[in-house]
Amino acid sequence: MRVRTVTALALLATAVLAPDPALAAPPGKSPVAVGYGGAVATVDADATRIALDVLRDGGNAVDAAVAAAAALGVTEPFSAGVGGGGFLVYYDARHRTVHTLDGRETAPAATTETAFVNPATGKPYAFDEARVSGLSVGVPGTPQTWETALERWGTTDLDDALLPAARLADRGFVVDQTFADQVAANRAVFAQFDSTSSLYLRGGQPPAVGSVFRNPDLARTYRLLARDGADALYRGALAGDIARAVQHPPLATSPATPWPYPVRPGTLRRSDLDAYAVHQPAPTHVTYRGLDVYGMATPSSGGSTTGEALNILAGSDLAHLPGTLALHRYLEASALAFADRNRYVGDRTARPLLDELLNPDFAAERACRIDPARALPKPVAPGVPDGTYGGCAAAPVGEPNIQDLGTTNLTVADRWGNVVEYTLTIEATGGSGIVVPGRGFLLNNELTDFNFAPTQGGAPDPNLPGPGRRPRSSMAPTIVLSHGRPLLATGSPGGSTIITTVLQVLVNRLDLGMGLPEAIDAPRATQRNTASVQAEPGFPTAGLAALGHVFTANPEIGAATGVEFLRDGRVQAVAERSRRGGGAAAVVRPWPA
Repeated sequence: MRVRTVTALALLATAVLAPDPALAAPPGKSPVAVGYGGAVATVDADATRIALDVLRDGGNAVDAAVAAAAALGVTEPFSAGVGGGGFLVYYDARHRTVHTLDGRETAPAATTETAFVNPATGKPYAFDEARVSGLSVGVPGTPQTWETALERWGTTDLDDALLPAARLADRGFVVDQTFADQVAANRAVFAQFDSTSSLYLRGGQPPAVGSVFRNPDLARTYRLLARDGADALYRGALAGDIARAVQHPPLATSPATPWPYPVRPGTLRRSDLDAYAVHQPAPTHVTYRGLDVYGMATPSSGGSTTGEALNILAGSDLAHLPGTLALHRYLEASALAFADRNRYVGDRTARPLLDELLNPDFAAERACRIDPARALPKPVAPGVPDGTYGGCAAAPVGEPNIQDLGTTNLTVADRWGNVVEYTLTIEATGGSGIVVPGRGFLLNNELTDFNFAPTQGGAPDPNLPGPGRRPRSSMAPTIVLSHGRPLLATGSPGGSTIITTVLQVLVNRLDLGMGLPEAIDAPRATQRNTASVQAEPGFPTAGLAALGHVFTANPEIGAATGVEFLRDGRVQAVAERSRRGGGAAAVVRPWPA
């Protein structure tokens, strides 16, 4: 196959253009839609429109989810794309079963436990030093996730699923404030690489709001994947291009903005790409308020940590507690579950141990530590999930891990009742900063989700790097069933705040009397076993502060999407009203029709 070479000058001329009369305004966004025939919620109006078109043309939830995810790779390239990975949870309406796909990025075979320790100093690299390098890049899992999902549950193939996104990349989309702000925040990072600055910076500046952004290289990449399948990335020409970009980062000769660290090469090789495989673990499962809650197993900590926190809360009648006391228990349950996450959860966590973390008897042992009238000193100690419960056993305290990073999430339901909850990422907003030359997509920095050095004192650390390992994730795509049928599904981006966002949405909806739109829209707070609770404006801190909780401000936590199946047969799609610029919800046949 002959690869067309696109020079930096050509990219500069074609990637960002002046406003196009045909695209004078971005598509409209609505945060809530109710109706029939299927529903979609994403952060982006173009992605939602593309998924809705698939549903209207007879495709199912998986077909639409893959098409939407590919579109997000165009319009949300700093959060997701073929250079990253993610986790997909699928409800099969015909068989009333829940399945998961683990498309997490994988460390190269040459990765060692000290991969992020500077050999010259013996100390861990600073996060930005590790991130903006080839060292941070894991083997992408997204293309194989798409292909696997379509082969197992879809009605179409990768060819049809990717072509709408390819057309979007060719035609372009209107730059909004969020896109421009994310480029501006990464200006120094993107300036280090010729391929990245040529695509996203013009004269050193981010694209103007209202301009049209086109990415013809990404369109060609999608068409290559459509023609040759995911093998194009794992064994074909793309594999060589990715390996070269990691081993020899495409450095700018004279970057417009200096960078304080050397940009180090990574060890990822073509053989690492060839060895990659999507995993299909059994989902996590807990019962809460008579409902079945399903999520992702390891290497995600989302399913186990959310599930454990729900188990801890199950013994409290939150619906009949004063609001302050209900939120107090939410925060304490989250801290306790995060302590256990940090101590026990990683890629190689044995399934029996994961099951013990979700044992209601273990949760009762953890819940007994909650003082209903006073916040526990933080960090709290992890529990002892040894199968013998009855007291308030605790292990030595470890260090928290609370990185706040970028991701995206989508939710799709179809007319047959199938549901996809899919969270995908390239890790930090902007990933490693490396655009694969001539291919139009950013590579992830997912390996920085490993702990750079041991964090658990004398206890084993479950999240250290190693050959072929997958870094622990916080992604928490979640599907809730009532009597075997879907009630709701939700997920969110936001690094480790994903877990608390999903947990708070569930508590708001299932305990505190809110509908799903209100549950997603409500002000959030995140307690991840740290000395202070991060809280958005509007979160009711006063009464909680009187109980000993300490708060710091966070302007925005998460960007959730969700669907709910209403009792009258309608489906409700919900996205954010304002976070991350607001999301886009839509249904096939709006109500009233």
